[in-house]
Amino acid sequence: MWFLLFILIAWVVAVGAGIFAALVLFPLVLLGSTLFAVGLYSRQVWRILLPDAAGGPAPVATPASGSGRDPAYPHYLSGQVWKDWQVVVNTTVPEINERAARTLRKVTSTLVGGEQGWFLFPLWIGICGAIVTAALPVFALFVLIMALYALTVAAGMLVWLVCVAVLRGVEQVFMLARRILQTCPYPGCYARFTLPVYACSHCGNKHADLTPNKNGATRHVCQCGTRLPTTIMLGRYRLQAYCPNCDRQLPTRVGRVRIEPLPFAGGPDAGKTTLMALAVDAIHGAVSASGGRTLFFDKSDELAFQQLRRELSSGKISKTLPDLPKAVMLDVAMPGKTGGNRILYLFDPSGEHYTGASKVEEMRYLAHGEALILVVDPFALPDVQDNLLETEKVALQAKGLTLSREDPADTFTRLRNELAGRADGGRQRRVAVVLTKADLLRATTSGRGVENLPQWLTLMGLGNLVRELGQQGAEVRYLASGLPPQGPQIAELLAWLAGLRMNGHAAVAGPAATEPAAGDARRPWDAKPRPAGRPPLSYLLFRRTLAGATIVMSTVMIVLLGWLLLRMWVSPGQSSSAGYSTYSITVVKPAGS
Repeated sequence: MWFLLFILIAWVVAVGAGIFAALVLFPLVLLGSTLFAVGLYSRQVWRILLPDAAGGPAPVATPASGSGRDPAYPHYLSGQVWKDWQVVVNTTVPEINERAARTLRKVTSTLVGGEQGWFLFPLWIGICGAIVTAALPVFALFVLIMALYALTVAAGMLVWLVCVAVLRGVEQVFMLARRILQTCPYPGCYARFTLPVYACSHCGNKHADLTPNKNGATRHVCQCGTRLPTTIMLGRYRLQAYCPNCDRQLPTRVGRVRIEPLPFAGGPDAGKTTLMALAVDAIHGAVSASGGRTLFFDKSDELAFQQLRRELSSGKISKTLPDLPKAVMLDVAMPGKTGGNRILYLFDPSGEHYTGASKVEEMRYLAHGEALILVVDPFALPDVQDNLLETEKVALQAKGLTLSREDPADTFTRLRNELAGRADGGRQRRVAVVLTKADLLRATTSGRGVENLPQWLTLMGLGNLVRELGQQGAEVRYLASGLPPQGPQIAELLAWLAGLRMNGHAAVAGPAATEPAAGDARRPWDAKPRPAGRPPLSYLLFRRTLAGATIVMSTVMIVLLGWLLLRMWVSPGQSSSAGYSTYSITVVKPAGS
């Protein structure tokens, strides 16, 4: 009897002590379990987000070439950030569940796995209850971390989208302010476009959408790891550009400098090629005299110009091929901020292209520019030919001149009809009318009064042309060109057509000390790619920033949880005053005492 009473008293004491211990251990185990779960989460965050490697638990896929998209990494916040978060959650949650289940099994087998369970079950309830209850703060912490994570990503996306919008807007203003025109100079294409295709400076991969977008605001990262600028102001023009329509190389500085097409329009043997050669020589001399520079884009253009100069010296100019012309691309840069920069597209088609309406239609470059050079062969005008003396005809033939029966009036009529199909009605802003072979013309009776060129053209049957040009509202200038060449006048005329400010240098320009040569007018983009096996630098920065922010948020949440548990477990009747503890004790007297 006494033994059973002793056993009962011992059981009551053990259970009471177990309940007291459980009450003490419950918040500690709860806080410890929460800390452990957050620690596992933080370890996964650091393991996944901190390494500077494209592989690992959350691999960064290399963009594929030839998939219809640019071979560039998408912005981190547009996709990879959620892949990283998914990997963190998918690896952390199963590990937390497995560790919790294993701990519960071990605590159960240790505390209540035998006869001692009759005495230790309160302690088991307190410990296991704390471990199970820890799921609530852990879940709450994960929800809060997820919310703050999403908020951080949303804030980053907002900043990124604002940067994209601002950069696009600034570039658009830049293009409009400088009236940037971008066209293809090659026959069979002559396309006009708003954005060229750019090649990576390291691997040569083509990027057709190198502009602020989902691949990045200020930089796109190529498949090879090279960072490429997305706007002209940031240096995109320093990359090699290609026509998006025919995939042929475009001149350097395209997009930064306005392209100015300058078509030489005239009939067969009108002297267009000679005039173009004189114009290139004159503009080069004037620009060099002002301290600027002129460069051919193609080495073939440089060699062709040198050959043309030799032919001019010998007096025998090769006939222009009947194929559609490729523009002679001349990059012109004047010194200072007021002279201007231009990429000149000089089109010198065979005169036969102006002898039929369908052929004129093939020259689609005529619809792109604002300037036009009308080349008039005076000896192709019927009124001039009919009034030539026999001695004059013999003298002209002795000099190798062949009289053409292609009336310039017919040539310009076909040209006018083609230009009328443009949206603006074919109204060029600037038109130059150049009368070639003026030196030969002045030696004839028909050449009297040629100094007043508009009046002379009217008398010789081109009055409709002169009047029509005056009625269109375009600026029109006239020039009689011959040999020896009038370099300053030709340079001034070409500069006016192209919108260059010569600041008086054209009037004093003589032959240049050097001939124009082919060269690169910009400093090429020379960014180095990231080492192989590493993600873009922006990925690394964003990952580490988010990892640091996640750890900080987790620490703050744990501190708040500990403070909350401490407040809950402090006795409501306990207070502190001047370092002493006071307790309120209520004595209940038995009834009747």
